[in-house]
Amino acid sequence: MEEEVKECRRCELRKGCQQVVFGEGNPRALLMLVGEGPGGDEDRLGRPFVGRAGQLLDRILEAAGFKREEVYIANVVKCRPPSNRTPTPEEVQACYPHLQEQIKIISPGIIVCLGALSTKVLVDPKAQITRIRGSWLEKEGSKIMPTFHPAALLRDPKKKKLVWQDFQEVEREYKGLRHK
Repeated sequence: MEEEVKECRRCELRKGCQQVVFGEGNPRALLMLVGEGPGGDEDRLGRPFVGRAGQLLDRILEAAGFKREEVYIANVVKCRPPSNRTPTPEEVQACYPHLQEQIKIISPGIIVCLGALSTKVLVDPKAQITRIRGSWLEKEGSKIMPTFHPAALLRDPKKKKLVWQDFQEVEREYKGLRHK
């Protein structure tokens, strides 16, 4: 599947990025994290969440008792939008089948939506992250926890406490899944 995505030309994003950022981690992960799209560092290195937001995400995961290698990390869109802008609805629609297939293959028990876009895509197009973050939702066999994107925490550090609470909930749910 990764090779197929690397050859994708369903939208214009592929023309402007250095490479496709497919996703990485444990292909049998119980926990999957889904962000918006690659930034400059991710585009250069071909890996999701490796810039400042990714470094913060790594610290959050570690504090909650997770190793990056045991989870799976992906984005809604696989190519960097110009100037790190939010992907357009057309770009999201073009890339969504790839994300759906990743979720189907990995079959995680828990999905953490990192930010508004992944929440709108995976939960409800009308969802507001400020209203539903921290609430468990269920869809197609996975429990979903929407929370703020790590980049939002870099802009507004007061949100860190809320995200920490969300990840404590994720950790509790994860432990329950592992013992089933």
